[in-house]
Formats: sequence, C-alpha cells, structure tokens
Amino acid sequence: MKVVLLAGGMGTRISEESHLKPKPMIGIGDKPVLWHIMKIYSHYGFNDFIVLTGYKSYVIKEYFADYFLHSCDLKIDLAANTVETLNHKSEPWKLTILDTGLNTMTGARIRKAKEYIGDGPFMLTYGDGVADIDIKALLAAHKKSGKAATLTTVQPEGRFGALDIAEDGAIKTFEEKPRGEGGWINGGFFVLEPEIFDYIPAGDGVIWERGPLEKLAKDGKLNSYKHSGFWKPMDALRDKIVLEELWQSGKAPWKVWK
Repeated sequence: MKVVLLAGGMGTRISEESHLKPKPMIGIGDKPVLWHIMKIYSHYGFNDFIVLTGYKSYVIKEYFADYFLHSCDLKIDLAANTVETLNHKSEPWKLTILDTGLNTMTGARIRKAKEYIGDGPFMLTYGDGVADIDIKALLAAHKKSGKAATLTTVQPEGRFGALDIAEDGAIKTFEEKPRGEGGWINGGFFVLEPEIFDYIPAGDGVIWERGPLEKLAKDGKLNSYKHSGFWKPMDALRDKIVLEELWQSGKAPWKVWK
C-alpha cells in the first residue's frame, strides 16, 4: 500500500527555518521531520512513498537523490576516478517525488497524484507531524468501518495551564497544559479508498480539509480513528524546540522503530 505525504506548503508560521527549506525538511536531530514520519510507516512495513512537493521542491529531491551516498561509507581512488560504497545503511524505501505546484492546495495536490497512486487504497498524512500511532491498528479500523475514508483524530495538548478557581479566589485545582476540553481534531494519518477522488474536483484551489472531507462526512463515508497517544505537529518554532528536546533526551514517543 502506498503512503502519500503532503510536503508542498510554505510553512509561513515557522519562517525562521522555512525561508531556507520546506517545512518537512526542518530537522529533528540530524534528520528532517519528513524522515521521522517515513520511519514510522516503515516500522509497520510500509515503504512505498509518494511525496507531494511544491515550495522549494528541489531541496526534497536533492536530499533523497543523494540519500544512499550520504548513508554509507566511501572508498575513493582519485587517481583511478573510482568510488566504492561500503557499509550500506540506506532505508528500504521507494519514493515518487512529484512537484505539484507552488500555490496548489492540499486537495489539488492529492488529485495530481492519482495516476501514481493507482486503483487501490492508500494512506495519506501531512509532512510535518509525528505520533506514536499504531499504523496497523489504524488500517484495521478502516477496513472494519467499510467507509471511503478514515481520519485519525487526536486531542491536542493545551497551550496554557487550566485552573479551577473558587469564589474566594482560592485555586482548587491546577493542571499544566491539559488536553483539549473533550474536543477531537484532525490529526492526519488517513486511510483512503480510490472513491475519494470523486470528491476532489479539478482546480488548484481545492482544499482537502474543506470541500472533500466535508462532503465525505455529509455522505456518511468518513470514519474516525481515535488516537489517544502522543501527537504533535511542527507548526511553529516552539514546536520544533519541544520535538528536538524530546529527541535529544532519547525519549521521543514517536520513535517506534529500533
């Protein structure tokens, strides 16, 4: 089953980094966040990726075009002009990298990949969010639902502490950064049937999260898979800092691979 990754946005809310590279190429440790997402899928046996690029597409293409070279040791004979690779460490990934346009919206990017996705079900997620999600459980839930699309829902951590204050001003309870007040939001990590292409009209302005998903829900064809574990997108610089600290601590929850 193919995994489609949306990696074409400009990342304006993290412009401190994205003025140099696409947001999915911003690093956690010494690897881009896109690599971390691919490692999650690869852990569950999914290694065939379609990367939908746009903004600074060449950065993503060059990174993976040179990935094998950068992931192995080399023996170079300058006089003979030969290069021998040693200790191959590359991932078992196959990538189709498509430049879907600079200003193309998410739904239109997906539609442009239709011929490369084929006629079977596929998975889709955003190129900037990591989670300790069980991909096999997600896939099983989708198959059981019998619906055209399954969307992973999450409860994001609050940005501020929550206080329960009595009338006399005394604080009765304090909770630092609680989860959302019972609300579930779109966390990406979709499983989709080819039927969803009937919901994406032509045009570069089609936003996947609006018309297509709204119509799928209205027609009763959108399933929810609730993920209660770790989930965090890299929306802003503060998110990158949190993810970097988790990675450097050796306690990154999304590192499900060995």
